[in-house]
Amino acid sequence: MVSVVARARNLKTVQSLPFGLHIALLLAIRLGPGAAILPKDVKRIHLNFAYKLNEGHYGSRKFWRNHLPRLKYHNPAVSMTVERTTDQQGPATMTIFFAPPSASESATASPAPSSSTTSSTVASDHTPFDRTETIDMKNKPDTEILANFMRITNAVQVKATPEEEAELEILKDQRKRSEQDREMMLQLNRKIKREKALLAQARGSVEAQKVA
Repeated sequence: MVSVVARARNLKTVQSLPFGLHIALLLAIRLGPGAAILPKDVKRIHLNFAYKLNEGHYGSRKFWRNHLPRLKYHNPAVSMTVERTTDQQGPATMTIFFAPPSASESATASPAPSSSTTSSTVASDHTPFDRTETIDMKNKPDTEILANFMRITNAVQVKATPEEEAELEILKDQRKRSEQDREMMLQLNRKIKREKALLAQARGSVEAQKVA
């Protein structure tokens, strides 16, 4: 497996970003809640929820924003579609489509024909399925939605490799040093401001004595 550091060095689309941020972005999508490998029989995931957060749609939106990108990263062959509606009183559901054993292929074999994050009907990839499971996401936190999803699909959580653990530690140390550097700069700026204020006060006193 190509390391996150190696991929970050070769990622041309984000070359303008600091190198440490390259690594952080890749690690953020590769690891964390939702980073999981789906079984071969999971062929499609479809989310349906409202645009706004109120009326119980907060958890579904958070799942879509935070967890679905990691699932897609690790399972590019699985069609993942999202239909968002203006009906805040309407349902918030996730439908999981399972293919029969004969039609099942590896979830990471090839990209899905289509994936959507706009209001639309479920994308058709012409893959037959023999059953579906529906998760009611309304009024549920994203963590509960994810737990139900992992249980129903038997997905396997992706764990950090020793190399990635080391990279995470490096990023942690870098953040700590950056915070220390920012604090030092704040203190230095405060000191400079105090010295300028004292200097301006001293000059004002001298000018006042000259006038007197």
